Amino acid sequence: MNKMEAEFLAALDPLDAHNQILAGNVHPPDWVNPVPKPFYDLVVIGGGTAGLVTAAGAAGLGAKVALVERALLGGDCLNVGCVSSKALIRSAAVCTDSQHTAAYGISIKGEITAEFPAVMERLRRLRAGISHHDSAARFRSLGIDVFIGSGKFVSRNKIEVDGAGLRFRRAVIAAGARATIPKIKGLDKIPYLTNETVFSLTQLPPRTAVLGAGPIGCELSQALTRLGSRVYLLSGGHSFMTVEDRDAAQRVEASLRADGVEIIADQAVAGFGPRENGRCAVFFSGPGPLSSITVDAVLVAVGRTPNCESLNLEAAGVKWEPHKGVLVDDFLRTSNRLIYAAGDVCSAFKFTHAADAMARIVLANALFFGRQRVSRLVIPHCTYTDPEVAGVGLSEEQLKKANTSFKTIRIDMKSVDRAVLDGQTDGYLKVHLAAGTDRILGASLVARHAGEIIAEVALAMTAGLGLSAIGKTIHPYPTQSEIFKKAADAYNRSRLSPRVGKILKTIISIRRKL
Repeated sequence: MNKMEAEFLAALDPLDAHNQILAGNVHPPDWVNPVPKPFYDLVVIGGGTAGLVTAAGAAGLGAKVALVERALLGGDCLNVGCVSSKALIRSAAVCTDSQHTAAYGISIKGEITAEFPAVMERLRRLRAGISHHDSAARFRSLGIDVFIGSGKFVSRNKIEVDGAGLRFRRAVIAAGARATIPKIKGLDKIPYLTNETVFSLTQLPPRTAVLGAGPIGCELSQALTRLGSRVYLLSGGHSFMTVEDRDAAQRVEASLRADGVEIIADQAVAGFGPRENGRCAVFFSGPGPLSSITVDAVLVAVGRTPNCESLNLEAAGVKWEPHKGVLVDDFLRTSNRLIYAAGDVCSAFKFTHAADAMARIVLANALFFGRQRVSRLVIPHCTYTDPEVAGVGLSEEQLKKANTSFKTIRIDMKSVDRAVLDGQTDGYLKVHLAAGTDRILGASLVARHAGEIIAEVALAMTAGLGLSAIGKTIHPYPTQSEIFKKAADAYNRSRLSPRVGKILKTIISIRRKL
């Protein structure tokens, strides 16, 4: 077992009843790999979202499929990503909401506190309950040969797993990504956390330093703060949520500060050093007055690195780069035309739903001579802070950088009745339209449930529908999704020129006299 596999298997710590169920599903201790078939129509390396969707889809279409996973089936999403983080975030939100009930006319007597061990037990229980969907037994029942072990290429059409050779007509690399570990002095000398180990905590660190202010860093900073930890978010160089609309990033930053997160943005992290009693010192360099802080835990969340090194891609003639991962064309083909790739190992869009979509492209292109292009995908994204930040298409900054002529329509959540009634008015919608048309180029949404409703814009963009089509769609009242209809109404009003308005008033005046 290499270091990478050991860190991933740390998700099974503590090995309580819930994690034993998880292990029994996604890494069965008594699993016996099958005898390889002489040839496979498709061999898939990686049992995360991209790999599971590809394998299940191919088997359902009658292909002979082998699936290879070195650690935990379900990948990041189930074990150390989406599922775990959203369970933690939900508990944190309940804790915070219960402390602000007076605004709703509700009085709760007594102090509201989070029982962190119970929060984490709930997380493990819910994760275990979901894990059967990604289990080795389930995929075997689909007719897939499931191999638990480290796979590597030994030729252009053969993969080896623990000494067993798997020959293929086509292969898919879906090996995912891991936490990026920056080269900062002393970091390798302290027991830092990543997304692969933070969900194994059973006690809340009193003081936590979070390195990186991207989606993972912001989500977990807010959640840990709400559960009672004193969190220092080290964003360094003002790189706070850099891929989001600047207004959205500022809203989230203000929300995190209001919750108690201390954001250190004006100083770079110079190094880490051990302190007595198991604590860690974080040293800074920069113009600010703060020279160091002492914390009980350090969470590294500065990005994701594709898992390529152990696959022996050179033997298969597959080109890759350390930061970009496996290099693919628009059809998701690698430099070896027998081999495709999907998901985090080859894409800048490191989202579960993007991996799912790419897996479907691979199925069509690898098995059925399809010509589906990844560039045609409309991929929404969401950061699950409070408020959430969701986006799709091009941002305002990207459009300006490309010198694209566009018009932006902005609607504040405070103008939406349901948001007012729910006390969730902190947010807005921006829709960017191609100049002179209602064609949607992109949108940014900040709202308590942004991730739930951004798909309406993604659907319109995918189907080639303009903002006017959303305006013609009847939305139930009162809902927060009405913000899209309000944006469409604003667009329609903008089309009413003074000349057209004068003509319409004249018509009404004439009809009044008839």
